[in-house]
Amino acid sequence: MRKILIAVVGLVCTTILFFALSCGKTAETGCTPATVASEKASMVAFCTANNINLQEHSSGILYEIVSAGTGANPNLNSKVSVFYLGKLLNGTQFDASSGSAPASFYLTSVIEGWKIAIPLLKNGGKIKMVIPSSLAYGCVGNGSIAPNTPLYFEVTLVGVQ
Repeated sequence: MRKILIAVVGLVCTTILFFALSCGKTAETGCTPATVASEKASMVAFCTANNINLQEHSSGILYEIVSAGTGANPNLNSKVSVFYLGKLLNGTQFDASSGSAPASFYLTSVIEGWKIAIPLLKNGGKIKMVIPSSLAYGCVGNGSIAPNTPLYFEVTLVGVQ
């Protein structure tokens, strides 16, 4: 009887460990996020095709600071106002600020890629950035943005509070 109990406990522990570690799936979503390395070639190709002078952040974001701006850099607690354009790497636009009024929000409320890249600018600065999917909408996606999709943004920072 004791051998059966030990075998059952061992099987349960092995099963739990397997599901906890399987395929890099996230516990919250059950999906497998793409790695930055697996997306890098398509991100670099997009930058090359669109004449973006590459700089690479340690996070995997590829970017070009078109103009640095002046004044203070925002931080995660800042409320920022921006004009922006968002595209998929196939060139399809999925979002943009509308009209002549900038979009305003706290940096804590945006995707991780923006939390990393926007503080590289000062007020009045402009950046072009390609964000790996793991720093955007990951393996879940969002609306018209499919899972594991890197994103391109042009952002002009016009206000920091």
